Amino acid sequence: GAREYGEECVRRSGGQGSMVKLTAIVLLKWNGEASDPHLCGLASDLTQFGYFERPVVRDMLNFVSRTIVKRTQPGQRQTVEHQEYLCHAFNKDGIASIVFADKTYPRRSAFCVINKVLDDYTEKFGQAYRNYTADTNEGTPILEAALKTYQDPSKADNLLRVQKELDETKIVLHKTIDSVLARGEKLDNLVAKSSDLSMASQMFYRTARKQNQCCKMM
Repeated sequence: GAREYGEECVRRSGGQGSMVKLTAIVLLKWNGEASDPHLCGLASDLTQFGYFERPVVRDMLNFVSRTIVKRTQPGQRQTVEHQEYLCHAFNKDGIASIVFADKTYPRRSAFCVINKVLDDYTEKFGQAYRNYTADTNEGTPILEAALKTYQDPSKADNLLRVQKELDETKIVLHKTIDSVLARGEKLDNLVAKSSDLSMASQMFYRTARKQNQCCKMM
């Protein structure tokens, strides 16, 4: 089946001794199953990617974030696996966060980070997000601070002391992004219709698919 693209970027740039464990944290307003979510902030560390690869990776972060969060119900936690990357998402009463991490980063720690940024965001901005009708970057400073602080998962574990126990058995696990999609939905079609993806990124996706390179970026 179709898989997320950007894998060739990861394959070529991986294994360079990079210590980045958290690649990105994103905040989004959930707009129901019929509409794409709105971005409320995004922070990323793309130092493990080459300079010319980063625009494609940024496009994918937006696209994958919207694709997964759109299909994450309020109160639901999901983890989508793509080889060495994991996407962890939580929809908390219509405001959602998704973390892109490598497999060595504990799932429990990732969801602690998500809880923290959601709490920090709503503490600062309240319920204003409910009225948003377009993307905003107001949450980005909160996410940038968290991305830097919690590269070390042990620091995220410290959050457990002040957070309620996380029931990991209720996290929905997906082996590919395809399994998140509704019946009849095709990743190729979503890529073609996405306003998050530049022509260059769509071309990269089609080339990777044609060459049968598993497309996996987060």
